[in-house]
Order: sequence, then structure tokens, then C-alpha cells
Amino acid sequence: MPNRKTLTVHGAAIVAAALAFSPLGASSLSGPAGAAYAIKGARIHTVSGAPIAGGIIVMRNGVIEDVGANVTVPADAIVIDGANMNVYPGLIDMDNAAPIGDDTSADAAGGRGGGGGRGGATTFTTLEEAERAKHAVIMRPNYMAAANLRAASAELQQLASAGITTVLAAPSTGIFKGQSALVNVAIPADDPQISTLADYRTGLAVVKSPVAMHVNMSGRGGGAGYPGSLLGTIAFTEQGFLDAQWQRDAEAQYQRAGAKGPRPLVEPALDALKPALAKQMPVAFDVNEAREIDRALKLAAEFGLDPIVVGASSAGERKAELAAAKARVILSLNFPGGQGGGAAPAAGGGGGGGRGGGGGAVSLRQMKAQADAPKVPAQLAQANVAFAFSSGGATPANFVRNAGRVIKEGGLGADAVLKALTLDAARLAGAADRVGSLEKGKIANLIVVEGDVFDGGRVRHVFIYGRQVEVVEAPAAQAGRGGRGGAR
Repeated sequence: MPNRKTLTVHGAAIVAAALAFSPLGASSLSGPAGAAYAIKGARIHTVSGAPIAGGIIVMRNGVIEDVGANVTVPADAIVIDGANMNVYPGLIDMDNAAPIGDDTSADAAGGRGGGGGRGGATTFTTLEEAERAKHAVIMRPNYMAAANLRAASAELQQLASAGITTVLAAPSTGIFKGQSALVNVAIPADDPQISTLADYRTGLAVVKSPVAMHVNMSGRGGGAGYPGSLLGTIAFTEQGFLDAQWQRDAEAQYQRAGAKGPRPLVEPALDALKPALAKQMPVAFDVNEAREIDRALKLAAEFGLDPIVVGASSAGERKAELAAAKARVILSLNFPGGQGGGAAPAAGGGGGGGRGGGGGAVSLRQMKAQADAPKVPAQLAQANVAFAFSSGGATPANFVRNAGRVIKEGGLGADAVLKALTLDAARLAGAADRVGSLEKGKIANLIVVEGDVFDGGRVRHVFIYGRQVEVVEAPAAQAGRGGRGGAR
């Protein structure tokens, strides 16, 4: 009889000993790089097709080797008993800066005048130098998330433990914030599969790069404090695209003239916008209110851009306009009111435990926003607007919990919510051929859940690139028992 190692969800001590976790920082993966795993007897939600009851899924060398009802389990496979379990593709958070290292300095952004941003105030010899330094912090379209990843952190461990295996790593600083990358969240730099590559950041951790150009035109200076007004931010955004357009046209004219005479100066930051102007790369606008969505769509039409709106709490009010513009939406699941405990406050201010964010009176407008938030996805689905979900600053646990609220309170079916968190997200990122569903040949990112993942189910096993990741219960999950913001 073949010598197989069978793991059950009840033998936690045996599991830990057999898999010999090797922690790297707060994250850990286990087993040899080429180990084969088989999950047997689970209900497998492939997303690309009907669920498979009592199915088997086999993983080897980072990909799904086979999946189905009558799959043969390899003799060398480590077998996990999936009885009474659900297997899902790993969930995808479509806007999260957690995998990115420090990107707040001008140096990290590729700017020329920053001076580090870590060692106190920076001095400049001229006013022009100071202005260029401020400009470099907010004008960063050449910033590449994939070139600035960190290998491991407690935040990434929490994402994986909640069932989130992949995120769209989007820069968080500036107006023109830079280019995002779709990345797996728990691949350490010294993983044997990656150590032979020149740079782990462009190895297995990165599923696709770049994905989109990210622009924040809804705030004041994109977090940099400059420009100091919303009107200034809007003007800066439009001027940035105008300057990039002019530089593109000037270079094209120079080439048409036979490359004779003085060559136009090329600003690398502006040059990085050329793919966006050519619709070769989508532009993701951070916008929430209906009027902000209007501005983003107007700007996209003016410059011929392929728009994605991110956050988009009022997207339901502009579903017809979004559909007409063929825009896609990344909806934040950090709902107003912060229900569930542990969510970061939303941009509009509510996150304090569901009672007005810390004792203040809740306005009628806020109450309506809280009630309407879970309904927006269904409104977009009815208008045939493609969408995916992001955490929007919510904890990983609340990200998944609020997806459940979309089902219970928003009227969108569980299959559609799962698809938005997996295959639809992968399609939006241009990586549906690699992740987002449980199909033969795709990257083996999957989660094994005791119960329904959207209805209090407990994540028991997580696989990222076919390697098992340690599941650690988040401390915040227990903090919620005290409840209600301490108002007793």
C-alpha cells in the first residue's frame, strides 16, 4: 500500500509536527518546494464551473495538477482530509498597500529631491529644489509596486490567515501614485523556488506587473499636503496628463522629422504615462462620491483612458454612467459605521463600532450610507458593470465578514460574491489565466474552510503557490467580544 501522510483538521498537533513550519518574520510556509498535496472529500468551489461534492484536488510544484470527482491521488502526496470542508480559490483583495515597503519618500518614488523622509527635516539650497521635491512625492507614475515589495510581515500573515492569498499591491502616496502589481502575500525571499532567481520581487510573489496606473484625485495632495486644496489636486491631475500628452507628441514629432535637431527633454515620470494614454494600461482613480466619479469619467473621456474607479461607495448612483464608459469598479468593503470591530475608519469618518464612530450623533446621510453600502454590488451587477472588491482599510477578517453582508443584506447571491472575490478580480487584473479559479494548470492558491467562508466559517488550511501557509488567528477576532466601543 502506498505510504501516504493523512492530515485531519482535528489533529492540530500532528499537523504542526508533520509539516515542520519554518517561520520567516511573521509569515511561514512548509514542506519541500516540490511536495505534492491532495485535498480529498471536500466540496470544491471551482468558480469556473459547478461545485464538486466530495471532490479531490491535487497540487504540485506550485500549480493545480488535477481537480475533479474521480481524481487519482498520487502515491507521494500529503493527503488532507477534507470531509465536511469547503475548498475555495484564494480570495483577492484588489487594493492593498500591505505588501509594499516604505514608499513615502521621494527617493522611493524615483524622485530627485527627496532626502529620505526618515531622518527628520530635509534642507534645500533653493526654492526650486524644494518645489521639485514636493512635486516628486505626488507625481510618481513611474513608481513600480513590484520593485518595492517586502518579503514578510504580520499584516501579510493576517491576510493569508483570513483566506486572502493575493492582493493588488497599490501604492498609497501621491496624486499620480504609481503602478500596481498583483502579488501573492506570503512568499518569502529565501523560498527554495525563488532563491535561484535574480530578484524574488519579480519571481513567484508577483503574479502580474504592472496592472494599472493609480491616481488619487479626490483628496488634497494625495497625502503629501501639496497641493493644499481639492481644486488644486484636480488641476494637478489634469495638468499631469496634459504634460504627458505634450511630451509624447513632441517626441513623436522629433522622430517624424528624422531625429534631427534638438531632442525634446524626456521626463521619466511623464514618460511612464504613455501606456495609459494609449489605453495599454488602465487608470485606477480613487473616488467615492458621485461627483468624484463624474470627474474621473470626464477626465478618462478627455484623454482617452481606460478607467477603473476604486472605493466607489456611490457607484450605485452612477451605474448607468459607469456602464456607458465601460468602466470597471473596485468596491471597498470597509463599510460606513465600522460594524464588526477592527475596521479602520473610512475616509468619510465612521469606523468606531457601529454607533456613529465614538459616541457622536449619526446623521441621516450617514445612516443611509450605512444601510445602502451592502446593496451597491447588486446594483452594479444589474447594470452589467464589472466589479471586484477591496478591503479599503478594513481588517482582513472584516473584509471577508462584510462580503457576507453583501449576500445577507445586499441581495447579491453567494456565487456572485465569491466570483467577485476571485475570478472577476483576476479578470480585472488581467490575470484570470493564472489565478481566480480552481482549474488544472493554474497557480495553486486555495483555502480550506470549515463551514461557509462568508457565514462564520473557519479557515483551516491555506495554500499559496502550492505551499501550505500557517493559519494564525488574528488578535482582533477576540477583541470584538468586548464590543460596542466601550459605551456601557
